[in-house]
Amino acid sequence: MNRLDRYAPLMLSILRIMTALLFLAHGTQKFLSFPPGQTAGTGWELSHPGHYAGIVEVAAGSLIALGLFTRPAAFVASGTMAVAYWMAHATQSFWPINNAGDAAILYCFVFLYFVFAGPGPWSLDARLRGRQASASSSAR
Repeated sequence: MNRLDRYAPLMLSILRIMTALLFLAHGTQKFLSFPPGQTAGTGWELSHPGHYAGIVEVAAGSLIALGLFTRPAAFVASGTMAVAYWMAHATQSFWPINNAGDAAILYCFVFLYFVFAGPGPWSLDARLRGRQASASSSAR
């Protein structure tokens, strides 16, 4: 076994947290105007499909960052990014680097990975599982 293998579960948690915080920033920009930028404050209009994606960015991004209901939240986030890619980016150009869709594709597949890999040990999901396991073992 490689010495680095023992750190893989921790790195899964770090990848989940950092990815979710970056994803969440897209939603907070739309709804809270933070950080300031081109789409700041536009989410409240709900006149564009991207604004509905902002709801997913805030909700799923928060859940995934905390590691709470990680798998279902990641599934929704992955699907949202797949739709975003095909509706907003792929229509502009075939190549992701030219249609600015590379981030949407990357988010889609990283979130899909979390659906299968789970949240890692630094998560509320893991903490809740630990409590459930200890409660069921003490009930025996």
